[in-house]
Amino acid sequence: MNRQINTTTIDATGKSMGRLATLVAIALSGKDKPGFSPRKLSNIRVRIINASKINLNAKKIREKEYVSYTGYPGGLKKASLGAKIKKFSFQGPLKHAIRGMLPSNKLRDPRLMNLSIEN
Repeated sequence: MNRQINTTTIDATGKSMGRLATLVAIALSGKDKPGFSPRKLSNIRVRIINASKINLNAKKIREKEYVSYTGYPGGLKKASLGAKIKKFSFQGPLKHAIRGMLPSNKLRDPRLMNLSIEN
């Protein structure tokens, strides 16, 4: 059986990170298509272009923190949005936001494999 793969291209110019992540999460899960089924992986690829032109203000870049815990004593790690952008470009924080908006089941990682982000 040959499935046709549909590609959706989203331009990130001038959009905020959260609103863009919402659009991408809806498209990746296939909720904007008439044949939506929550337990099936849709044949949709999402391509984000101009990710470096996301609308972010200086205060958010400086003050927003990403927190992770390793499970060990003293293992609380914090990084600002600016540090994440410096390390991973805009792809890391944007992918983190999209991952948080997808349901946490065994289809989340395969759906994220259908995502490509270009600066």
